[in-house]
Amino acid sequence: MWMICKKEWQQFFSSLTGYIALAVFLLLNGLMLFVFPDTSILEFGYASLSGFFNLAPWVLLLMVPTITMRSFADEFRSGSFEILRTLPLTPSQLVLGKFFGAILITFCAVIPTLIYAISVQQLSVTGGIDIGATTGSYIGLLLLGAVFTAIGICTSSFTSNTVVAFIMGAFVCFLLYNGFDAISKLSVFSGGLDYYLEMLGISFHYRSISRGVIRISDLIYFIGIIYFFLLITQRNLLKR
Repeated sequence: MWMICKKEWQQFFSSLTGYIALAVFLLLNGLMLFVFPDTSILEFGYASLSGFFNLAPWVLLLMVPTITMRSFADEFRSGSFEILRTLPLTPSQLVLGKFFGAILITFCAVIPTLIYAISVQQLSVTGGIDIGATTGSYIGLLLLGAVFTAIGICTSSFTSNTVVAFIMGAFVCFLLYNGFDAISKLSVFSGGLDYYLEMLGISFHYRSISRGVIRISDLIYFIGIIYFFLLITQRNLLKR
């Protein structure tokens, strides 16, 4: 399993595309947080990273499918999947190896953003940032990255075309992150049902953790979504 994880890591950073994807993620978030006047923390007058944590999921929604689109699609297209089948690995070990390899890359993009929190804390004259909410938001962001990674790997197992895998991955991530939230706002679901519909979406649980309160129900939700998509991926491999 760890051999597959290492292979994913090396394959991603063996081309310029990997470095560009991480650089764009960090640059875009940095520009939104410190440069663009509508979202700049310097214009707020108080220390808060809420703008970053509101934007980062949308950037991850596009970046993670870029990381995962080659996971299985490239193996199918090049024929190297047949070689992987000869290795002494079960389908679950193969899927987990791909998952952990991609999730390490995703975490490598998120962790350097801690410098934003440190910078805002140093720039603050009094009070500083809310440490509890910031810690919860980072935990939520890492869980969100893990969910998007599982979704991206799953969609990559359906096709041998990396572009199709990217589009499918980004679409499913968008649907699960914001789709239920948007549907719950329809007037036909008002009166209590809207709340339960919103609970089905990823953004509801991400916002909950971002408040600094980590509930067991939120963790179970994220773990359940990851397990569900990895299970579908494993079933796809068994069919092949």
